[in-house]
Amino acid sequence: MKELKKRRLRSARSGPLLRSVRGRPAVLVEVIVLLLGFLLFTHFHALAGKDTASATANALALQSVERALHLDIEQMANEWLTEHPVLIQPAVYYYRLYYVVLVGVLLWVFVRHAEIYIKVRRALLAMLVLVLPVFWALPMSPPRFALPGVVDIVAEHDILGSHAAQGTGNGQNLYSAMPSLHVGWSAWCAYAAWSALRASHSRLALLPWGFPLVMAANVLVTGNHYVLDIVGSAVLLAVSITAASVWGRLAERRHRATRLRDADPTPGKVGSRDRRSDRHAS
Repeated sequence: MKELKKRRLRSARSGPLLRSVRGRPAVLVEVIVLLLGFLLFTHFHALAGKDTASATANALALQSVERALHLDIEQMANEWLTEHPVLIQPAVYYYRLYYVVLVGVLLWVFVRHAEIYIKVRRALLAMLVLVLPVFWALPMSPPRFALPGVVDIVAEHDILGSHAAQGTGNGQNLYSAMPSLHVGWSAWCAYAAWSALRASHSRLALLPWGFPLVMAANVLVTGNHYVLDIVGSAVLLAVSITAASVWGRLAERRHRATRLRDADPTPGKVGSRDRRSDRHAS
């Protein structure tokens, strides 16, 4: 009896780790999926964008488009920050520590809003997959490399050290300015929070969108991205949400077909079951 109680207790403790509970995915499965997704993304991201000549040419072409559209404000924005040194360190912290917000939003939605977790997690994974071909096909030098006079704010004041900011020896991809993932992932955080709050707190749900707006200003003044990189981030999020929606519909259709197949056995199986029942009754 005691052994049975111990087994039940172990099963109750390990249940949320290994099985879906109340619509919430298994914790261990989610950790593995997310870690694997980010590790694969980091690996393939580091392999992309090694062609410095192409990255520089693409940056010059982008600058020409921005000049034609009167959007070339990166140098002016960078100069504004250098003239306000009191804001430099907060800007660097904001640029570096947004990962904390990303992880925090993931955990908050998983724990408090399980009903929308799968939807927003699919959108996040879709972003990781969809952005890689862009980085491979369109390497882009950031303004801090491609625009004369732009000060590399993060490199000079980085909380992780100058080597981290310059990407020396750590496998970073320095030529993936298009689109900005700082803005893209910040926008995903806003989308996830908005999705969780819009039904119960419609006005409060608008506040999270301030996070990517401030990040957009941040990447401009620190010399890390162009205006069109920010536009590219918005497009990436929209396409990822659409892809996640299609993914969800396909998964639901497959799940519904499986339920119907389990609930409605084939005639052959019904016949064999009836024959077994008749034999047992006789």
